[in-house]
Order: sequence, then structure tokens, then C-alpha cells
Amino acid sequence: MIEKFDVAVIGGGPAGLMAAGRASELGARVVLLEKNSNLGIKLLMTGGGRCNFTNNSDIRNFINILGPNGRWFISALNIFSPEDAIDFFNSRGIETKIEDNNRVFPKSNKARDILDALIAYAQEGGVKILTNSRVEKIIKKDDFISKIVLSDGREVLAGKFILACGGKSYPNSGSSGEVYDWLKDLGHEINEVRPALCQLLINEDLSNLEGLSFSNVQIIAKNDNFKSSKLKGDVIFTRKGISGPVALNLSRELTRQNNNLDLFLDFFPDKNKEELKIEIINILNNNKNFSIKNSLGLLLTKRLSSFFLDKIGLNLDKKSSSLNKHEIESLVNVLKSNKLSFIGLGGFDEAMISSGGVSLQEIDNKTMASKIISNLYLVGETLNLDGPTGGYNLQIVWTSAYLAGSSCF
Repeated sequence: MIEKFDVAVIGGGPAGLMAAGRASELGARVVLLEKNSNLGIKLLMTGGGRCNFTNNSDIRNFINILGPNGRWFISALNIFSPEDAIDFFNSRGIETKIEDNNRVFPKSNKARDILDALIAYAQEGGVKILTNSRVEKIIKKDDFISKIVLSDGREVLAGKFILACGGKSYPNSGSSGEVYDWLKDLGHEINEVRPALCQLLINEDLSNLEGLSFSNVQIIAKNDNFKSSKLKGDVIFTRKGISGPVALNLSRELTRQNNNLDLFLDFFPDKNKEELKIEIINILNNNKNFSIKNSLGLLLTKRLSSFFLDKIGLNLDKKSSSLNKHEIESLVNVLKSNKLSFIGLGGFDEAMISSGGVSLQEIDNKTMASKIISNLYLVGETLNLDGPTGGYNLQIVWTSAYLAGSSCF
């Protein structure tokens, strides 16, 4: 069976639904193809199920935070900004709230509400949604796509095609990375795709700290040839390393670095060494008969204090009153610059996003149209554009998908 449409969208995640909804809103006859039985599986995982769907930053700040590739996205954000994304979901009945660092969530704290709004948007425009429809191959003729063939033999013809397949992160959600093979075959250049926004794997045994979180920690990574930004935020210790917002954001910088790096964690970045030393001395003096593990537990939690005391070779059960000046200074030094050996990043199965993708030089930044294939548009994680945690990556999705949907009909 052969069906023909004005626009065919491959991928039923947030990018695909936004692009399909926008194209249909403008009058196009649209089909959306999703290989899973359900739409938006990955979207439901975002923000721990709460869905931090954008960041309410001004455009200049947004671009700066995206890094070197951000300037390419200026024109697009001027067309569909974070404010426009908030207005879009507000207009579809989603009440929103702004939390710390300008992160925007649905007031309900339910990603399902965002997904339902997107599905309704597509359905209202008459988008034909086909789930369990896996694309087997994309057929090119000269510089345009003539049709796509599904795994069950069905063929779909369209005037324009939008690839909204995601990257390689969370492959169980359907983002298997096959889109990059298709794009290579179509003639596009692919910047190396690596996991990003994932945990930092550490050589040391951190099993005793697993599940422990600590606020306001600063991390830098460096070796003789590289020094990362100084990032500050919450960390969570895992069995294999460090996670939490600050670690996830640092992973973006480390995704193309080798593993010969050391991480330096400052657990009290807002205090200098002398200030921290005075605070520790006061705690020890006020709890002279406690073990140092229990005294420092008031500052660090007992598990973390045990970790640091063991690291500098102090007896955990030693009385607080017995610490000498040298031991206190050693403790201050390790709390201000705890060195850990970085051995790599968590894989695609746990990464929130992929870093890398289609070269931005091959995409029109006002329409998301391919400069290689005349009737192809690329959106979302397929592009070589990504941001830190905090709603930036979903805003890239909304903006690129809205532009593609607006431009392809």
C-alpha cells in the first residue's frame, strides 16, 4: 500500500509532535511515523517525570549557555523563544511555574500533561499518527527524497520530510541512532555522536557513598593540557561515580576529552580555607567528647565524613578534642580540593542527550531545511547542538520543530 502526504514526520517524540502539529495547523496533510507502540516515551522521563520543558532565559543568555554552536541558533530563537514555548503550552491549558535557575515546569509536575498537549495539537490538525511503523529505508532520487519504506513493506510518499528521530541516548525509548546512518547515506556530514549529560565514572571505590547527595559542590576537571569550567551545584554519588546536575553539565565538556583527567571537588566553594578551618575548629570544640566522625557528620553527614577521614588516614573513632593542627589542615585541604580519577562517562543507556550530530553548516538556521537534500528538514537531537540541564535541550526541540513545521508547507 502506498500513501501520499504533503509532509511525513519520522519520530513520535516531542520534536515530531511539535513539527507535525505546526505543519498541519498551516493546512498540510501530515503523517507522523513512530516505531514504538506509544508516543513520547523519552519525554515522560524528563526532569524525573516532572518535565523541565524550557528555561526562561533571555535569548542572549540562552545562546551563551549553549556554547560555541549557540550563535547558529540566534535567528531560530528570535522566531520561537522560551517565552513562546511557555505561551504555547499555556494556550493549551498547561499552567506553568518557574523554579530556581529559571527552570520551567508544568504546575502539575507531570510530563504526561506536556505530552498530552502535544498529541492533542497534532490530532486537532488532522495528523495521521501511525505507531508501530518502523522506517526501513529512505529512498533518494538526485537531491531529494522520493519515498520512505517501512519494515512491513508499506511505502510513504510526501512532498517534504522531517526527521525527528532523536539521537542515541536512552536507546530503550527508541532513540537507537539509526537516523545518523540514514543521514550519512543521504550525503550529510555527522559530527561524532557521544553520550552527554550523564554520570562521571570514577576509578576510586565510592560504593559506601552510593545514593548520598550534597548541595553546592564545585567541580573542575583538568590535566596538563585541559582545564574545564568551574561548575557548581548539587552532586549525587553513585556506585560507579558522580551524578547530579553539576556532574551532568560537566559531562558535556568532557565528552570529547580523553580519560586521563583528574576531578577536583570543592565541597565548600563559598568559603575560603581559613573560613572553613575556623568552622571545623568550632564544631570540634563544641563536641570535644564526640568521635571526629560524629562531629564532622554535623557538617558533612557521617558517611561522607567517614570517607574523607579515611582518605587522609585519620582514625574515625578518634576524639574530636585530639585533632592537631596538621590533621585539621589536611581535612580542610581534602574538603576544598578532593581529587578523584576520571575514567570515562556513563553510556548512551543513561545519558540524557547525545552530543554531536548533523553539521550545522549543512542546515538553514531559519527553517531547519537541509542544504544537501532539497525536501528534508532536521530537528531536535539530530542536530549538532545541545545544552546543559535546565530545560535548554527541550527548548532546542520546540524551536527547531516549530520552524521546520512552519517552513515545510
